[in-house]
Amino acid sequence: MNTLGYAILSVLGRNPCSGYQLATHLEVLWPAKHSQIYPLLTKMEQNGLVVFEHVEQTGKPDKKIFSITEKGKEALGAWIAEKPADSILRDEFLIKIYSMWTADENHATELIHERIAKLEHKVALRDKKIATVEDEHRNVSSKHFGRYVLLNRSNLLDKEEISWCQWVLKLLENSNVIRFSLGIASAVTFNKIIQSISFFSEI
Repeated sequence: MNTLGYAILSVLGRNPCSGYQLATHLEVLWPAKHSQIYPLLTKMEQNGLVVFEHVEQTGKPDKKIFSITEKGKEALGAWIAEKPADSILRDEFLIKIYSMWTADENHATELIHERIAKLEHKVALRDKKIATVEDEHRNVSSKHFGRYVLLNRSNLLDKEEISWCQWVLKLLENSNVIRFSLGIASAVTFNKIIQSISFFSEI
């Protein structure tokens, strides 16, 4: 079973939920698409790691509520004892920043401002979720403790990246000031040359 499967077991270990709810809870753990989650849930159910029950809904399609089994808990516990693999970060934004020298400065600045806006939106949403966590869930013995500390971790990382983005914007701003100053200096020099040429031509 891949890492997503264990992430699913981790979520179901806290509360039974639907596939849609799983996708939402996984955002803080191991973001995944519905097209990845549902086929894996089917395999996990076939292997006895999870079970589900049909819930009828009025005016809506019926849904499946998944729960972790004892076998699933054992598999999760055994996996936790293993050493985690090194983390891998793939972020398209970082590639664009790395290649920013090929882009127009206005586009580069716009790219960073958009990143800041997205990060601030994520932080605001998490702040609301964190505020709803009761004091008892902040205790290490609570099964919700992990979600609480991970939400805070995500916020701290995003706030740090916001500060980094602002630092990059400052570098771009300073770079523009230098170029502007050099441009003025070049223009003055050019005018002096023209004046000299005119002077000598008159002679």
